[in-house]
Amino acid sequence: MYTMFLLSVGERIAPGLHDLDAAGRRRVAAIVERAVAARPPRVRRQLSAFLHLLRWLPAARYGRPFDRLRGAQQDAVLRWFHDSPLAPFRHGFWGVKTLIFMGYYGRPEAAAEIGYRPARAGAPPFHAR
Repeated sequence: MYTMFLLSVGERIAPGLHDLDAAGRRRVAAIVERAVAARPPRVRRQLSAFLHLLRWLPAARYGRPFDRLRGAQQDAVLRWFHDSPLAPFRHGFWGVKTLIFMGYYGRPEAAAEIGYRPARAGAPPFHAR
């Protein structure tokens, strides 16, 4: 219900999300949807309410919802939420940003794209005593 809007926000936050093909976008959406589904109902309601606010609050200033704004206007809205004097807005923004990054970088092919090669045995330097 909110995934398409979340992906449109993600295009302004995660480098490369805009360039993914339909299958890549579906993988991002699936990762995010699984993570959100695992959260308690109260958290899911909070996320839904915040995304509704993020979508429609810009209409008070720009006369259009977030997903109908130009890129520079979207960036300004996201900066405002990021730096908001209201802690719930900042916290909501960081939650959304975390979901977007988790979805984008959680794709198996993202590891190869960024050169991430985890040690299969864990991180030996961290296990040394």
